[in-house]
Amino acid sequence: MSGKEKKLQLLRSVTKSNVANKTSILVDASKYIKELKDKVEEAAAASSAADTDSSSSSSSGSAMAAATVRTYMSVSSVDLDNSNSSCRRGFRINVSMERTRPGLLVSVLEAFEDLGLDVLDADVSCADDTAFRLQALGSGQGQQQGGGSGSVDEQKVRQAVLQAISKCMNDDGDE
Repeated sequence: MSGKEKKLQLLRSVTKSNVANKTSILVDASKYIKELKDKVEEAAAASSAADTDSSSSSSSGSAMAAATVRTYMSVSSVDLDNSNSSCRRGFRINVSMERTRPGLLVSVLEAFEDLGLDVLDADVSCADDTAFRLQALGSGQGQQQGGGSGSVDEQKVRQAVLQAISKCMNDDGDE
């Protein structure tokens, strides 16, 4: 058995494919990878929803509602400028949902405002009852490296955005 045949056989066994030809094995592998990606996104959304649930008992129903619609969210800290005198920090926020909800964008922007974050750049895609996508770069006043006890961190941003999403999910269910 050649090296290529061994690799295809290994790929076939990992993806639990029952086909014999190379093209079909690759198609099955592609489907398997997509399934894994979907599971990871669902787990990330459920984990984020669980974080929100543990931080506020009143949001337990909201967290469960957010988990029923495929939602992916990430928040990461970024350096906004690298001058020697100070290093301003900000956040890159990514939110993707398989379906938008009425008022979702407004709710998320209000969450940014409540945290004192200014939106420096944003790319938003949403339409009636289709996917929602937001990529934003935000900065808060006084967000210096190693900020004080009142400073906003990734976890606070993540929780605020999840609560905004949950609020819209609940408002949509009430109508």
